[in-house]
Amino acid sequence: MARPRKITDEALQEATSRAIEELGPGFTIADVAERAGVSVGTVAGRFGSKAGLLRALMLAAQDKAASGIRDRAREAGGGHAGLRAALLGWFPAMSPDVAANNVAALGADLTDRELRALLGKLFSAVEKEIRTLVRAAELPSAPSPARAARVLTGLVNGSVLAWSVQPKGALTTRVAGDLDAVLEAWRQPVTEKGD
Repeated sequence: MARPRKITDEALQEATSRAIEELGPGFTIADVAERAGVSVGTVAGRFGSKAGLLRALMLAAQDKAASGIRDRAREAGGGHAGLRAALLGWFPAMSPDVAANNVAALGADLTDRELRALLGKLFSAVEKEIRTLVRAAELPSAPSPARAARVLTGLVNGSVLAWSVQPKGALTTRVAGDLDAVLEAWRQPVTEKGD
């Protein structure tokens, strides 16, 4: 008879996230096991390899990202405030080292075809949620919801990347400033040319 699992997949994925934050893409299964308080065999037996662990983490992130965006938007009351809160909450406050380690891990993920495809699905899921929020945000000067979602997610991703290289001030302040510059422009009423 098989022994019951004493640690969940979610707990192992959280340990993986911590290992990435602390060590970047060079983390090992042993690093994950240490953070989870289990044996290397437990992690390897569950996910097979580091690549298997990263695939599971990426799949879980797809579900969490969409629900997290909806939750943050709802908590902020929807509309413009909901869209802003959803985008600002996408990347929590973090230190420059944690941001750099996450960006470095992203770079490593992009070299693996399967992880890159899963990352593409994650980005698509995020854009879909942001598109829905853009439609409800009353942004008369914004481009189409699809383009606006692409611009906003690209802006947030780019701001985090730039801040991880040149971390001046707090990450959340940097992202909020960049985001507000675009959202405030899009909130302005459309004016007719020649008026």
